[in-house]
Amino acid sequence: MRTGAMPVRRSRYRRGERVLEIQIAEGQNLEKALRQFRRKVQRAGILADMRRKRHYEKPSEAKRRKQKAAQRRLARNARRRKQRS
Repeated sequence: MRTGAMPVRRSRYRRGERVLEIQIAEGQNLEKALRQFRRKVQRAGILADMRRKRHYEKPSEAKRRKQKAAQRRLARNARRRKQRS
């Protein structure tokens, strides 16, 4: 049991999942808060992760997907370097 005035700090992670919080100020527009929440969910990649985990993916398929993503990333970076020079 804790004693004293120290508040208990809770982790933002629950069972390996990310927990997003939006602080809504007094009188703040609810639509604005909802847009802020959606933006945070998008940036955290939660929806993309949920879509990817909707069905089981064999380890070989995951490896292939990651390799293709790496190839796209390398090609995109090469194009950008070529445009700059």
